Amino acid sequence: MPAAATVKTVETTPIEGQKPGTSGLRKQTRVFMQPDFLENYVQAIFDVIGNPGNELAGMTLALGGDGRYFNDRAIQVILKMAAANGAARVLVGRDGILSTPAASAVIRARKTDGGLILSASHNPAGEDGDFGLKYNIPAGGPAPEAITEAIYRRTQEITTYRILDEADDLDLSALGETTLGGMTVEIIDPVAIYAGVMRDLFDFDALRALFKSGFTLRFDAMHAVTGPYAKAILEDELGAPAGSVMNATPLPDFGGGHPDPNPVWAKPLLDLVMGPDAPDFAAASDGDGDRNMILGRGVYVTPSDSLAVLTANAPLAPGYAKGLAGVARSMPTSRAADRVAKRLGINTFETPTGWKFFGNLLDAGLVTLCGEESAGTGSDHVREKDGLWAVLLWLNILAERRESVAGILQAHWREYGRDYYTRHDYEGVDKAAAEALMDELHQQLAALPGKSFGGLTVSAADDFAYDDPVDGSRATGQGIRIFFQENARAVFRLSGTGTVGATLRVYLERFEDDPARLGDDPQEALAAVIKAAGEIAGIAAHLGREEPDVRT
Repeated sequence: MPAAATVKTVETTPIEGQKPGTSGLRKQTRVFMQPDFLENYVQAIFDVIGNPGNELAGMTLALGGDGRYFNDRAIQVILKMAAANGAARVLVGRDGILSTPAASAVIRARKTDGGLILSASHNPAGEDGDFGLKYNIPAGGPAPEAITEAIYRRTQEITTYRILDEADDLDLSALGETTLGGMTVEIIDPVAIYAGVMRDLFDFDALRALFKSGFTLRFDAMHAVTGPYAKAILEDELGAPAGSVMNATPLPDFGGGHPDPNPVWAKPLLDLVMGPDAPDFAAASDGDGDRNMILGRGVYVTPSDSLAVLTANAPLAPGYAKGLAGVARSMPTSRAADRVAKRLGINTFETPTGWKFFGNLLDAGLVTLCGEESAGTGSDHVREKDGLWAVLLWLNILAERRESVAGILQAHWREYGRDYYTRHDYEGVDKAAAEALMDELHQQLAALPGKSFGGLTVSAADDFAYDDPVDGSRATGQGIRIFFQENARAVFRLSGTGTVGATLRVYLERFEDDPARLGDDPQEALAAVIKAAGEIAGIAAHLGREEPDVRT
């Protein structure tokens, strides 16, 4: 850095559209690239988490992202701003890469004052794709609503931001320390700390023996951030054959794909496990490494079933051998895990969507495992969902039980019954039309009980609200729930993870204690629930869509 580099105060004005959601601020990449947009938001974060008049003096932050387009440029800007705001040290993943769960692990292991994670999760990347930024607190999890609201308020009143002037970009490829102004920048191995956490949780010797026995695996990293982690752990350390990890090189546009691990966007992997050359086990992870899809030979495991199976079997792994304190699930997730928790006599919680709601429960020791139907599962080892962790826990269970994925699922359903489950997504719909649908649903909630739709009778209906048992906060308007007398449920939510239009998500489930009565196809088993939900909400009339864009 030239000796002449100085702190520059830049005059700016508030920019619209900087209200973060449950997963931070997500926008189209070109929006983040416009003048002052990134800088304003970063300064707002620093102003909120720092000390008035002292800025970030003495603070250490973690920094990294999923490698999507603009990740490298954004990190250079953030580093120069952190130095200008007085930070003492920033830990940066080599080449600017840190998966979201690894960032949480780094924050916790190095006891930093939080961290900035650059990602739009499972959203497509590239100059015409999406970008995102969020602040994680010192516990390692997403910032609670009080902090994100304070950041948003600051974006509405900001007048200046601080950045180093005439400072060269840093080389982020070499491990070690360098300086930027008066700040130390430490380039760290993005895999090392995370892999150490995994060794403490799982029986790596048993996993090596599993692969030595001829067990076959395919892990699709979808050209996203998990590739280097999966190769280092699954292939290099545990002995899975070379090539077991597919699409392992992170690319700025994720290879032009949609890094969402579900049967639609990871269809080649689904086709593989349903074909004649199927591996024993398969999995995929998303853009920033916090989601997962679990597959076995001839079988797809829904995220809701995965959480339930992991809850029932987690003590087979050393890190959970003493048992679980409890399990928490997001409200739209099926109630399968609740049935396991009740049998085990442990805590169970139903929370709003958004991983930050699990943080208080984990910190208070009330739960050990958490899960969302959107393919996110995790535990108290970090404060984020963790895709590769879920894969390793499944592998540890398979190594101990020596059964197939399908066999474990069938045994689970025989013991606990089956919650047939599906999610229907209506993507890119007119926002006003989607909001009108939700408004009309809300207005008729009180009148629904006792009425019949699609052959099912409504027993109760509400707009889900959550009272946090730890901090006493209340979250309202979290999604409309319709309960049916026939052990069924439909949930309606507008998604906040997209950047264009609106997405209506409809979650449908039905419990059957004798799965043989409803067969293997969830769409057929749920036909009456699907019909009832469509009639109640008037989906076709409001949205002009006869069918969802995605079924998972």
